[in-house]
Amino acid sequence: MLLLLDIGNTHTHVGLARGRRMVRHTDLPTPDWRSGEAGRALIRWVGEESLRGAALCSVVPEVTSRVVRCVRQRWGFAPLVLTPQTLSGVGIDYPQPDSIGPDRLANAVAARWHFGQPVVVLDFGTALTFDVVNGEGNYVGGVIAPGLSAMTDYLHEKTALLPRITIRDTRAVIGRSTEEAMLIGAVHGYRGLVRAVLGELQTALGAARLPVVATGGYARLIARQIPEIRAVRPGLTLEGLRLVWQDRSGPAHRSSRR
Repeated sequence: MLLLLDIGNTHTHVGLARGRRMVRHTDLPTPDWRSGEAGRALIRWVGEESLRGAALCSVVPEVTSRVVRCVRQRWGFAPLVLTPQTLSGVGIDYPQPDSIGPDRLANAVAARWHFGQPVVVLDFGTALTFDVVNGEGNYVGGVIAPGLSAMTDYLHEKTALLPRITIRDTRAVIGRSTEEAMLIGAVHGYRGLVRAVLGELQTALGAARLPVVATGGYARLIARQIPEIRAVRPGLTLEGLRLVWQDRSGPAHRSSRR
């Protein structure tokens, strides 16, 4: 089994892969690494499975060292930590590679492997990120926009009369209540934002064909009315980590798309 960890600010997404298939996954609260509870929970969750390796990406440097120490102490090896220096599967054509979120690099690797190049990844998290791999197979940058929840929570927090809403799809185009009006602005408006940015990216890349793959919490909801999005892959980041680990684990496993 291969242990995969995507460490975000709120949650650590964890997966176990056998060969090319993800067999189990769970989420751990990232703040719990500081108390040690997340490490204990990880060990219980893996149980008696035999691990042959581990790979992680992290946007929380303080937690990265704790996770590395946990894996080393429990299973006797250090995990592969994804950075621009350990990356394989895509090149990087970016002025400051170390400023790229490692999760974004993992997404780019998985998207290129499964959909070719050029390709765009949409990650619907706390922020909405667009990540671009060009026709030469290089990560060249992207776009960052506020996340869907961040936008609606901001409206609630900064106005006296607008409620906090639960985001869901709506067919209405004219709101007949405050909540419905907010839903239309959030969901339909967000789809408009996504389509406008994708159009600009396709023009900038000069691409007649531009596959788009989405991941993250609201990916499926927003993708329903966006034909440009070819696929929704909830486990895209962990899949990217798996591919990097596989590519770096030995000549017998190296990817033909490197």
